Amino acid sequence: MSRLRIYDETHPATPASVHTAPAEIARELGRAGVRFEQWGASAPIAPGASQEDVIAAYRSDIDRLMREEGYQSVDVISLAPDHPDRAVLRQKFLSEHTHSEDEVRFFVAGSGQFTLHIGGKVYDVLCEAGDLIGVPDGTPHWFDMSEAPYFVAIRLFTNKEGWVANFTGADIAERFPRMEPAAR
Repeated sequence: MSRLRIYDETHPATPASVHTAPAEIARELGRAGVRFEQWGASAPIAPGASQEDVIAAYRSDIDRLMREEGYQSVDVISLAPDHPDRAVLRQKFLSEHTHSEDEVRFFVAGSGQFTLHIGGKVYDVLCEAGDLIGVPDGTPHWFDMSEAPYFVAIRLFTNKEGWVANFTGADIAERFPRMEPAAR
């Protein structure tokens, strides 16, 4: 189940509010300038589906976002718990960072945890299959995929080469909850 926990940045032990209804999550994140949507596939997606098949199943929503936001490219990323570099890949984005372009992810399968640091608040968003999150460029955030990552995600880019993490040097991400491995 998708979940949004909102914390005061100085109180990482207890969230000020918790939301699980998609409309509430979208409303709360929208107030902070973050896009949250839920999409449905136009065709069934089989395990091991090609990148082309995954993109084709969500083509109308992808095209809509590309028109609205000017994204130029799309791809699919997939990570399983047995990936040999899972620990290195996880560690790569666990510290607070920003990007010079939006970070847009749609979860086709599995889950991931985006945590955003905006205006004295921390927005901890557990994204599940069917969820799209659009983190605006320049927004401090971090991403966790758990110790046993499992997800398939569509990524949209304005400029794939420009998507680089710029680390803030802050230790805030170390004080907030990490993602627990999903039970499957």
